[in-house]
Amino acid sequence: MTRVRRGYIARRRRTKIRLFASTFRGAHSRLTRTITQQKMRALVSTHRDRGRRKREFRRLWIIRINAVTRESRVSYSYSKLICDLYKKQLLLNRKILAQIAISNRNCLDTISNEILK
Repeated sequence: MTRVRRGYIARRRRTKIRLFASTFRGAHSRLTRTITQQKMRALVSTHRDRGRRKREFRRLWIIRINAVTRESRVSYSYSKLICDLYKKQLLLNRKILAQIAISNRNCLDTISNEILK
């Protein structure tokens, strides 16, 4: 029997996987089976951490807003500020409020004073 020449499809698939794992260390970037395992693991991690990143940023923004609001007044907190924002129907999300709190604290103070009036 003559030798069958295989096509290039499998090789192309493996090289595509190898390009994905080219920055991995050791056998994770050299052996095809471990490359595929590490690729699946990496994709699972990125999918999981996309939601986690959103959660962590939201927590960071809340901490920053709370720190600035407590610094300016004694009995005023983040939760009261957000509650008053909703009552006055001001549409400022937490990311914008945190940026205002960091860059210009006086502006956040004026916003909270306007809300309380």
